[in-house]
Amino acid sequence: MLNYILWRIVRIVPQVFLISILAFIIIQLPPGDYLTEHINRLRASGAQLDQVEIERLTRQYGLDRPAYERYFKWISGIIFEGDFGYSYSFSQPVNEIIGSRMGMTFFIAFLAFVVCWSFAIPVGILVAVKQYSLIDYFFTFLGFIGLAVPGFLLALVLMYASYRYFGVKVGGLFSPEYELLPWSWAKFLDLLNHLWLPVIILAIGGTANLIRTMRATMLDELRKQYVTVARAKGLSELKVILLYPVRIALNPIISTFGWLLVWFFSGGTIVEIVLNLNTAGPMLWRALMQQDMYTAGAYIVIIGTLTAIGSLISDILLAVMDPRVRLGNMEAA
Repeated sequence: MLNYILWRIVRIVPQVFLISILAFIIIQLPPGDYLTEHINRLRASGAQLDQVEIERLTRQYGLDRPAYERYFKWISGIIFEGDFGYSYSFSQPVNEIIGSRMGMTFFIAFLAFVVCWSFAIPVGILVAVKQYSLIDYFFTFLGFIGLAVPGFLLALVLMYASYRYFGVKVGGLFSPEYELLPWSWAKFLDLLNHLWLPVIILAIGGTANLIRTMRATMLDELRKQYVTVARAKGLSELKVILLYPVRIALNPIISTFGWLLVWFFSGGTIVEIVLNLNTAGPMLWRALMQQDMYTAGAYIVIIGTLTAIGSLISDILLAVMDPRVRLGNMEAA
C-alpha cells in the first residue's frame, strides 16, 4: 500500500510538468499577445507610440525571446524560487494575486464540497431505498432541475429573490462598510451573510449529479445476493443497508473526489463574475481576455496540480474503503 502511494506521488511530477507545457502552449495559441492588447488600448485612448517605444516594451515584457526560452524561465522560477512571474494586466507579481484570491476561493470550494457530500449521500441512499415513491420522484425532479439550470442564471434569480423579499444584497463577499476593514468578528459574520449564495449555487450541480450516481449504484447493489443473505441472518434493515451496499455504492462517489473538488474550484468562474466575488475566477477571466500568460498559466497549473492531487486522494480513499481495490493496488505496486 505504501509503495503504491509513493508511486502515485512520483507520477504526479511528470503530469504537472506536462500540464504546464500544455497550459503555456494553449495560452500562446491566440493571435497577438499582451503587448498587442496593451498597445491597442493605449492607441484607443489617444496615446501615440513610435517603433522605438514598441521595441522597448517588447524587451521589457520579454517577448523578444523565443517561446521555449520564456517557458523555461517561467517554469524554472516556479520550481526553484516559487515565483510564478509578473502579471502585466494586474501590474504586480502573480504570487501576490494568487495569495490574495486563492484563499477565499479554496474556502468557498471547501464549503460547497462539504454541503454537496453531506446532502447527496444520505439523499441518494434514501431515494434508492424508497424507489418509485413520492420522495424518489421529488428528489429526481429537483436533481434534473439542478443539472439543467445554469449556475449564473440561478445566481441572478437568487440575488433578485434575496433583495426583493428579504432586502439583502448578496453580491460580493463583504458589505461596503466592511470591505477595507481588518478582520473582526463582525466582518466574519458579514462574510457568512454573503457566502451562502455562492456556496449553494456551486453545490447544487454537483449534489444533483452525486444523488443520481448514488441512487443508481445503490439500486444495483440492493438487488445482489449478499444483501439477501445479510437480511436472512436477522440483521435490521438499517444495518444491512449501511454495512453492505452503502460501502460498495460509495466507491463511485469517492472516485469523483478529484474532478468534483476541482470543479468547485474552477467551474464557478461565471457565477463568481455574476456575483462580483473577489476570487480566482474573475482573475482568470481578466488574464485570458488580456492574454496575460503568466497569470493564466499559473492558474491552470494550480488547477492541474489540484486535479492530480485529487485523483491521488481518490485512489487512497478507495483503497482504504474497499479491500478489493487495496489488494489490486498492492499487486500493481
